[in-house]
Amino acid sequence: MTAMMGDWIMMDGYGVAHWLVFAVMAALFLYPIGRILGRIGLSPFWSVVAVIPVVSLIGLWVLAFVDWPERRRSMAS
Repeated sequence: MTAMMGDWIMMDGYGVAHWLVFAVMAALFLYPIGRILGRIGLSPFWSVVAVIPVVSLIGLWVLAFVDWPERRRSMAS
């Protein structure tokens, strides 16, 4: 265990390339979710919920059973 901790200290954390790849992957993951949420009448900023493990599962279930704002508008007209 001590050897593993020593290796971590020698690595000095993550580099700029790691954070750049992480940002690109997060954008590729969140952008389509935001577009889908926008099309059903919800704020695209709710896509950030998809990153939080348990909250994303709860959000998916809530999304499955609530009345979507866009659907309500189309039924009213």
